[in-house]
Amino acid sequence: MSKIYEMRVYRCLPGRLPDLLKRFENHTLKIWEKHGIRQAGFFTTMVGQSSQELTYFLAWDSLAEREQKWGAFQTDPVWISTRAETEKNGQIVENITSQFLAPTAFSAVK
Repeated sequence: MSKIYEMRVYRCLPGRLPDLLKRFENHTLKIWEKHGIRQAGFFTTMVGQSSQELTYFLAWDSLAEREQKWGAFQTDPVWISTRAETEKNGQIVENITSQFLAPTAFSAVK
């Protein structure tokens, strides 16, 4: 059975992308590990509509797994305090978009 991939795009407020990258590298990934959330790649935009974006992919076995693990992450007291602490100088992310993707039969990624 193929995995489901979630593509999330975070558009940062001007100048705040470095803060978002630091938060992921130093905090968020450790919290995800605790909840069993598997990342499948992080990317910044070299050429495109905005250079203030972070795009990343998460791999899920099912939408039910996503709901359970993402919900646990969102309500984790460590995440809540980390987010508040890292945003004490103001909001970092302007908006977030999310899409759920299924690999095609001929995709190198399954």
